Amino acid sequence: MIKVDCDYNIKEDIGFILESEKINSTELSERTKVSRVTLDSIDKQGRARDDVCEKIYAYAYENKYRINAVKEELIKEKYRDVLFHGSKFGLSEVTVSGSRDNCDFGKGFYLGETYSQAVSFVCEKEKSCVYSFGYSLADLKIKRFECDLEWMLAICYYRGTLKEFQLNSMIDRVVADIEEADVIIAPIADNKMFYVMAQFTEGEINADVALHSLSASKLGRQFIFKTEKALQKLVPIEKFYISNPEREDCRRVLNERSYEIDTKLKLAKREFKTGLYIEEILK
Repeated sequence: MIKVDCDYNIKEDIGFILESEKINSTELSERTKVSRVTLDSIDKQGRARDDVCEKIYAYAYENKYRINAVKEELIKEKYRDVLFHGSKFGLSEVTVSGSRDNCDFGKGFYLGETYSQAVSFVCEKEKSCVYSFGYSLADLKIKRFECDLEWMLAICYYRGTLKEFQLNSMIDRVVADIEEADVIIAPIADNKMFYVMAQFTEGEINADVALHSLSASKLGRQFIFKTEKALQKLVPIEKFYISNPEREDCRRVLNERSYEIDTKLKLAKREFKTGLYIEEILK
């Protein structure tokens, strides 16, 4: 377990807005409807209520200031090795048993390579936020996956759609490699991608169709820290506020990506008709 005590850097972010807009606190108060008293309090204490954060960060986002994207670049320049975690309700600590059993690779702490990856998984939740973590992989046992059959079978196993094949030797080997690792590094699979995988495990499409469809959604890699030894290599850096306008933009991007995968699936069904089906692979 590791403690997470970082918070929004709203004082610094307000400073960025004032400098970028070339305005003073009084003008910012007028534009955001946040009182001068509240702004002065933030300047002294470095904290603010959620409703105040929403007014400040929504104002910045609506005026084309992508504060979170800028901070991502600055954090990566400073720490170099950085990962991001989207949280639905905020974090006070991190444990390897905090996730659901039916996540992509079982229990563990899941992180992505970019802020946009992390926010895409939690933008639907009103109180969600994103955290950045410095990390090291030194002295850890790593299991790496590519966008291939082994990766797809592993995710389907942990998400519970391969129960009739759970005694298969290929599945046993893949699961053993995962459970022996400290960290898993693999392509991200969102729910839309899992819909394609489920069609494969149900025998509706062959492996070639599934993998070519999934290759359309390049979401980057996920890092799953599965042991206490691995968690000790993480250092919390900062908490990112997600404003409502940013959430709306994220939802729009997710919808567009969904259409992209649907289109690729239709095309793949027409082109890859001779690939192997699940029963042929795991017979």
